[in-house]
Amino acid sequence: MRADFIANASHELRTPLSSLLGFIETLRGPAREDLEAHERFLSIMQDQASRMARLVNDLLSLSRIELDEHMPPAGKVDVLDRLDGVMAALELKAASRRIRLTLEAPDGLPAVVGDEDQLTQVFQNLVSNAIKYTRENTDVTVAVSLADGVAVGVSGPAGRGGRGMQMVAVAVRDQGEGIARTHLPRLTERFYRVDAARSRAMGGTGLGLAIVKHIVNRHRGRLTIESAVGVGSTFTVYLPAASEESGEGRAAEPARRQA
Repeated sequence: MRADFIANASHELRTPLSSLLGFIETLRGPAREDLEAHERFLSIMQDQASRMARLVNDLLSLSRIELDEHMPPAGKVDVLDRLDGVMAALELKAASRRIRLTLEAPDGLPAVVGDEDQLTQVFQNLVSNAIKYTRENTDVTVAVSLADGVAVGVSGPAGRGGRGMQMVAVAVRDQGEGIARTHLPRLTERFYRVDAARSRAMGGTGLGLAIVKHIVNRHRGRLTIESAVGVGSTFTVYLPAASEESGEGRAAEPARRQA
């Protein structure tokens, strides 16, 4: 696995690096006096350098997450506060493709046990992916709800009435082309892409869902993926609530917020 990872990371870095070296050689040689070529090549070089920067940042992030994965976080995080911030930050990106962002959540949702920065990264990755892959002029919906740990396959101390640990579920739904069932088990593998060319063209590094998986593992939660070709996909993260009592008597009807 380590050898495969190094080979993949090397390949992902070598491709844009080769492009940069080739353009630099051209600009210093045949295109030295061609101002039009300068503008065109410099734009491509900036894209390639940005791609390498994103990849290095994701590699470093993944390494840090893996170092801490065996130590569960102990803080408390307000999920709705984090989601509001993420959706506000991505609003312009969504608007550029005429995508509507909607947040649905019950009143009085309990906090979750977690690391604020890492959970922000999880929500950022999932919502950003949904914006990338949904069809233009459609909705991306983030639905937050409460779930029973046993029902979603998360072990933990049983609550009253024999119920499992209370979980907060964050489901990100898009209306994209969907993903064939054969790809679903491998989506969280490092550098695995359903459509590699399209992913790279959109600025993807192939590490976003791997980062999500490792952060969710550290939080002793669960990630599920459901998708139907031609309909869309739903990525759901289940996170342990900070306390069972904080989830009592929540409203069943979700409140809708439009971003």
